[in-house]
Amino acid sequence: MRAIALVDGEHYPPVTRWALEVARSRGVEVVVALVVGGIEKLLPGDLPDVGVPVRSVADDRAEGLRAAIAQWRPEVVLDLSDEPVLGYRERMELVSVSLVLGVPYQGADFAFDPPVAEPAPLGVPVLAVYGTGKRSGKTAIAGEVARRAARRDLAPIVIAMGRGGPPAPQVAEAGSVTLDSLIALVQAGEHAASDYLEDALTTGVTTIGARRAAGGLAGAPYATNVAEAVAVGAARHPGLLVLEGSGAALPPVAWDAGILVVPATCPPEYIRGYLGPYRLLRADLAVVTMTRSPVPGSENFSHLSAHLRRTLGDARVLVTDFIPMPLAEVRGRDAFFATTAPTAISAAQALYLETAYGVRIVGSSARLADRAGLAEDLEAAGEYEVLLTELKAAAVDVACRHAAARGADVVFVDNRAEVVEGATDLGTAFGEVIDLAIARGMARGSEPSRGTDG
Repeated sequence: MRAIALVDGEHYPPVTRWALEVARSRGVEVVVALVVGGIEKLLPGDLPDVGVPVRSVADDRAEGLRAAIAQWRPEVVLDLSDEPVLGYRERMELVSVSLVLGVPYQGADFAFDPPVAEPAPLGVPVLAVYGTGKRSGKTAIAGEVARRAARRDLAPIVIAMGRGGPPAPQVAEAGSVTLDSLIALVQAGEHAASDYLEDALTTGVTTIGARRAAGGLAGAPYATNVAEAVAVGAARHPGLLVLEGSGAALPPVAWDAGILVVPATCPPEYIRGYLGPYRLLRADLAVVTMTRSPVPGSENFSHLSAHLRRTLGDARVLVTDFIPMPLAEVRGRDAFFATTAPTAISAAQALYLETAYGVRIVGSSARLADRAGLAEDLEAAGEYEVLLTELKAAAVDVACRHAAARGADVVFVDNRAEVVEGATDLGTAFGEVIDLAIARGMARGSEPSRGTDG
């Protein structure tokens, strides 16, 4: 097995040479050793003699490993270094680089394999929207991308996978998702608030639902039918396929351009540590969401934003917040507002709805994802004319049923992103990523896809 070895100056050179001989006895052919640090223990300009070609990448380990993989084309990266040269965070950054480039990474007692991705469909540009975890705003960002692609007559199709997705790919045709159709799904025992239904409702484009179970450290689902959903979508010959991730899970299909969605409350270590760099290195744009949300922990936003900008550059980072938008006229009406947002955020959203849309919020619940809690809040509510609700969690089977029983109307609410920091606007940033996906999609066939080579 052809390998690149990572070594350091902390090890005495004869010991490193011995380790390489052990590797050779185990069927590993080391073609080059990269010195990742500890060079202060060596003479100036000197590199250890370990019996194979040696290169120093101590100044920039990640870029050095990337260049070495491009030059030597290894089948594995063999990590023979150790702390203090490679600590936990430094090691995981190198693991991420290797996995993005499709190369397994092995060490003394661990091994990481690149997540398996199905090839992107030929002739169809693919753009992925994925996040660092649940409730990050992926659906809202994917919806905005889809709407902007539709305005360009690209006939986009959204593929949304979720833990509550359908057992077989389910197509929601543009304009087909209505309150009646959602209630019919509930009556049939199906999940009526799956992300693909929300996408179809809020974007007006065709969406396809898929499911996934579990998620790995690098975002791979354990089981999923996304590939089948992509095949259904590609057969319709869209100008753009938008793949929407689920939680921290990534779409398991190669893509041409990617958008990483990061909530402002995300711990910076989730991006710069663990396998966070893997997600970041696969992105062409990072969108920080909910930056004005008054929730504990949002003070880490400056550290999070700084790391994103250092990695991607200012022009590839958008700082945004979400504003609620009713999908029908509600001016002058008394409304009950249901959302999955925390209480502090839902209070701000209610105030915005009253100011911007002239509705009177007479009751609210931030427990849309808690069926029992939501039912309690609705039972305790006074009279209201209209239910304003996101299409999430228990929106249909609990909230809409309660509203119908009271004779109240239902108006769904979408969350729309707006840029709150920086000179780049949503249209420019998303337009550039769409253009990138199209250009790479057209070039595919002669070059590797973005989803496999990072």
